[in-house]
Amino acid sequence: MQCSCFQVLVAALALVAGLQLLYLALLSGLHGQDQRSRYAELFQGRQSLPIDGHKERLKKVLASGGSLDDSGQYRIYQDMLHGTWDGERSQDVVLVTHTSLSNLHHTQQLVERWRGPLSVALFAPGFTEVRLATVMVYALAALCAPVRQLVRLHLVCHANQVAAFPELEDHDEFAQLQACEDVFAKLAQVGAGRRNYAMDVANASYPNNLLRNVARRAVGGHWMLVVDVDMVPSEGLREAFLALPRVAYEGMLEVLVVPAFEIRHTRRIPGSKMELLQLYQVGEIRPFYEELCPRCQAPTNYSHWLNLPVSSPLRVAYEVEWRDPWEPFYIGSSSVPSYDERFKQYGFNRISQACELHVAGYRFLVLSNAFLVHKGFKVASEFHAQKDAENQRNKVLFRQFKQELKIRYSTSSRRC
Repeated sequence: MQCSCFQVLVAALALVAGLQLLYLALLSGLHGQDQRSRYAELFQGRQSLPIDGHKERLKKVLASGGSLDDSGQYRIYQDMLHGTWDGERSQDVVLVTHTSLSNLHHTQQLVERWRGPLSVALFAPGFTEVRLATVMVYALAALCAPVRQLVRLHLVCHANQVAAFPELEDHDEFAQLQACEDVFAKLAQVGAGRRNYAMDVANASYPNNLLRNVARRAVGGHWMLVVDVDMVPSEGLREAFLALPRVAYEGMLEVLVVPAFEIRHTRRIPGSKMELLQLYQVGEIRPFYEELCPRCQAPTNYSHWLNLPVSSPLRVAYEVEWRDPWEPFYIGSSSVPSYDERFKQYGFNRISQACELHVAGYRFLVLSNAFLVHKGFKVASEFHAQKDAENQRNKVLFRQFKQELKIRYSTSSRRC
């Protein structure tokens, strides 16, 4: 009798445990359905969400809390979007750039023109911008297949800010987004009327060089071309560069300069050198920074470059010696010196790195048919009010930086 009671008790406990497990399973299933419904409802149920793991990756990256930079001032969420371009080529050229939310819409044209791997560091200076940035990154992952495939995107915000996965309260941000074009149209609307470096958050500084370094982390062993987000490369640049013979410069202290221009009207960005020459002849194209700082790009030797044969394949056309204050755009290996993260806002953030390349012994080789085009002429009236003050502060830092280079490269005979 005692044995029978014991058996009944064990059976009852087993039944209770089984019912609890069944309840938890049903609860988990209902929760999962609820979450899927919540995510779908962000898009009003009209657009199916991707099933390639980007949503789960985004949730995981955000749940990690990110990591702090070396200064402890910024929080970094690496690879919020993780383009699947690893393994497609043993060595590729990664287009590396950085942006605020107001300029993120420019990545649409970069994706279309580059047709290869991109790494983008996105800066969001305030709680509102962090939340909107996360929403828009999720929208890009959900609705833009080329972005999911080609772009690795990293969010940088202040250390006291934490990004979170979009929830139903963000529904209004998604209400009109049904396709990739809608996402970029909304991003363009966010950026309308804003000036570069003009932060909406008080005392916020745009950390250009930190962002460049964050985006560089995704490059791995590939080549990289670091550009500003509102610059467009010539058509076929990536493919033409990869077709170049490597013996001449692989493993050498060399970078391959891509001449930069700026265009008056952005409706027609030239793709070929022939198109660029035609626009140059009618004054629609001019050398980058020609009006504001002609010396900053003068060593490129534009007159020589413009007169090179147009029909020949991409090649190393000539070598130039670096001189102050040249700040070229170039294709280089991932081992080139990083950018000094003390430089923020306007002034000396790129020239400091170019100066270090020179002191470290790098050669500057100019490519024949490759070029970059900045959208719009650079004119003084379009800069933010604090530009000159920021430039003076960074000028003092640059003097200190050059003294530090003398110690870091004590055996080098080169100086900035």
